[in-house]
Amino acid sequence: MRSNQSRLAERDVRSEVELVGPSGAPVSAKVWDIGEGRPVVFVSGLVGLNRHWEGVISRVCHRFRCMPVELPLLELEGADCGVHGVRVMLETFTQKWLGEPAIFVGSSFGGHVALMLALDRPDLVSGLVLAGSSGLAEKPIVSETTKRDSYEWIQTKIAELFHDPDSMDTSDVERAFRELTDRKKARAMIKLSRSCRENHLGSELHRVQAPTLVLWGRQDIVTPPEAASEFAQKIPNARLHWIERCGHAPMIERPEEFASGLLDFVDSIPGG
Repeated sequence: MRSNQSRLAERDVRSEVELVGPSGAPVSAKVWDIGEGRPVVFVSGLVGLNRHWEGVISRVCHRFRCMPVELPLLELEGADCGVHGVRVMLETFTQKWLGEPAIFVGSSFGGHVALMLALDRPDLVSGLVLAGSSGLAEKPIVSETTKRDSYEWIQTKIAELFHDPDSMDTSDVERAFRELTDRKKARAMIKLSRSCRENHLGSELHRVQAPTLVLWGRQDIVTPPEAASEFAQKIPNARLHWIERCGHAPMIERPEEFASGLLDFVDSIPGG
């Protein structure tokens, strides 16, 4: 397993911003603000962190203003704890803190949230990148009937996110174990996953107006290649980029190719 070290510590501004979801309760989000240029907002999946984008951001921040947004997803409650609730928070962030449309790069659950924002508020989304996005088909990390008190089981589930298990970070396994053996956080994970299944977007994709890059690991077993093909077919202005020898987390496993695909995509968008 590799060890994840911050490579951007001297180049970024890190802060916490207060967002509000449907419940009206304040939610503290960790935001990095790196580079200058066209704004690109990175939205992680259910077990994702801002640092998981470092390999991509370090390769594109000379061109873009990169803003990964990390929400405490497993601490959300009530109406906030769902894909719609998180979409409202992302809308709040874009309007209140960014103040202009952005390109949204979403991984897994984060892709689903970005898609819903693009559907509901097309004026805020100038481009969309989907990496292993839910919204059509996905295999949840935790099911409602899963026994999840084994470190080895958690390690196996995290390893399934990668084509090469050596891409897995020990600290991520340890964090997932702590969180998924916490009853409250495990319930939040189940509720968030259920909200993804209940908000199937297959019949809505034709309404997406933003230019879209579907960037997918060929060996993704969480959101299979069939989902990538369906996204690319149903979203009007979409292109599909396969990353070979890559699983569900291409920003970690293949950051060079992810960054290259992102740069090429933004160059193709008017104003990019």
